[in-house]
Amino acid sequence: MKNLLTLIAILLSFTSLEAFAQYNRAAGQSAPKMERRVQFEDESGRIQERVDYVQPKRDEYGNAGGSQFDLAVDGAFEGQTVVVVQLYNFPFEQTRQALKQKGFGVYRFQGAPEIGEFKKALKKANQFWLISDAATHLSDAHVKEIKSFFDSGRGVYIWGDNQPYYADANVVGKALIGATMQGDLMGDQVVSMKEKKYQKSGIIPNLLLSTGIEMIYEGITIATIQPTDDLQPLIYGSAGNLVTAFYDKGGKRVIFDGGFTRLYNKWDTAGTGRYVMNAAAWLANYERFGDQVVGLKTETKKD
Repeated sequence: MKNLLTLIAILLSFTSLEAFAQYNRAAGQSAPKMERRVQFEDESGRIQERVDYVQPKRDEYGNAGGSQFDLAVDGAFEGQTVVVVQLYNFPFEQTRQALKQKGFGVYRFQGAPEIGEFKKALKKANQFWLISDAATHLSDAHVKEIKSFFDSGRGVYIWGDNQPYYADANVVGKALIGATMQGDLMGDQVVSMKEKKYQKSGIIPNLLLSTGIEMIYEGITIATIQPTDDLQPLIYGSAGNLVTAFYDKGGKRVIFDGGFTRLYNKWDTAGTGRYVMNAAAWLANYERFGDQVVGLKTETKKD
């Protein structure tokens, strides 16, 4: 044959990395590409193979379609539990289903739990998520348990929203990492990757947390994270305000977020489901705990 052969095989290389089996090969790439192997006939008539890198099919918002472009492999954290204290009431089912896709179960308290029950739940938890309200509900004893949990290396996600819906978020943020949020800005926009310094808005690309995310919905009305030396930016809103930041120091991890409306309003808008799954996978802190957090079975009851 003298002409190029037709494409014989397309091999998608985004299977699990051997060294980090819980992560997809796309880990750390906001705009991942697929590896396509093409066989062809060269001028001498010999069959050769080349590798092309092509963009995968995208969803309607411009993010790579398919769970192979999430940070973690589906089911990677089977048996791990996310303990949630939800102080502001809204439907949580979509978030729960997203976490389930990566293997996480959810043990959710609606309102501030009794301290003994809270301590018991945290002992079996992989990570803790707090969804704040307009008033403080957590006691000093709750905060002490959260701080101890954090100091042990287990991940914490602190969700607030526009003023005044960050009361306990600020209490816990201060106690753990000296972080606070404030204000009330209108958002309700989809932001893209923040690739240039002059761009005022967007998600910081090519982090584990932003794997597979080129476009993300910022939330409706949102708070602004107050920067500290230890916080790293993740999402800047359309107004240029810091909506989401993270702490990754000394083997301990926190995400601090001023837009919990993303968890229930316009869930199907750009990037939310993937972001939630990425966040939980990152907070599992495989880099510190290794196989202890992969597929570990617990006895914690899940809702």
